[in-house]
Amino acid sequence: MSKKVVVISTSLRANSNSEALAKEFVKGAEAAGHEVEYISLKGKSIAFCIGCLACQSKGHCIINDDALPITEAVLNADVVVWATPIYYYEMAGQIKVLIDRMNSMFPKDYKFREVYLLATAADNGSYTPERALAGLTGWIDCFEKAKLAGSLFCGGVNAAGEISGSSKLQEAYDLVGFKA
Repeated sequence: MSKKVVVISTSLRANSNSEALAKEFVKGAEAAGHEVEYISLKGKSIAFCIGCLACQSKGHCIINDDALPITEAVLNADVVVWATPIYYYEMAGQIKVLIDRMNSMFPKDYKFREVYLLATAADNGSYTPERALAGLTGWIDCFEKAKLAGSLFCGGVNAAGEISGSSKLQEAYDLVGFKA
């Protein structure tokens, strides 16, 4: 059965390494027969959450920017994939800002059950993605029907496009653990 997959690439850099992982995941998901929506945060305007909690009663954030349609896409997806560079041993700030802005989803009936994390960093230590994974699982824990379905980390890549030729690209393609 085909699933609706939303892949969110959070890097703002051209020819980003994490974006390359995201695009390979997209290819793998499409090859497996799924409907995929790819969203890049490049050029998007996403303001900080102001903590007013109006979203809880209104059902949507009162800030009218690009976070609103992205939130709707995530809310209606079966699978959500986040791709981020690792900065200072944590997910990039723009992913956290977007996650905070998705607070309106908390009381809603969401569809997603599977969440994936794709991450890249200059440091290639096995511990490098731990805090990013912890941050994302903190979000996932707020949605009791969802789970972390998988993650992929590619360390040792710093310059734009440096991931080219890495076996991690094939791993991203193959990461789709579900068939249509």
